[in-house]
Amino acid sequence: MTTYVDSSALLKRYVAEADSDVADAVLAADATLVTARHTVVEVRRNLARLLGGDDLARARAAFVADLGSVAIIELDADTCQAAAAIAESSGVRTLDALHLAAARRVAEPGMRFLTFDTRQAQAARALGLEVVPA
Repeated sequence: MTTYVDSSALLKRYVAEADSDVADAVLAADATLVTARHTVVEVRRNLARLLGGDDLARARAAFVADLGSVAIIELDADTCQAAAAIAESSGVRTLDALHLAAARRVAEPGMRFLTFDTRQAQAARALGLEVVPA
């Protein structure tokens, strides 16, 4: 099974937040994880915003190590055009639309979309994606 992981869900792996345990369980249950290129920017920005010193260094190193086992979807012209259409029709934020477009690009039967953002989850369901947690 494949799980598309949005940035906020992946961040829960490195920063103790509400539902971090849920995110960890979903991530641990799936050997095939996918995310979009802009996740690198989003996660590193938020790590720097939320952590400092040794905690930041450890979290950043763990994130970089984990990226080696995550498939990265590049944000090419077609994906950006799809994201623009998703943003126009659903009203989701720009970065969320990019996640949704990237996920649709690689969608396969049984693929799950991991997010804890209510608006993004609604848009993902409207696009026919299976959202976790339910």
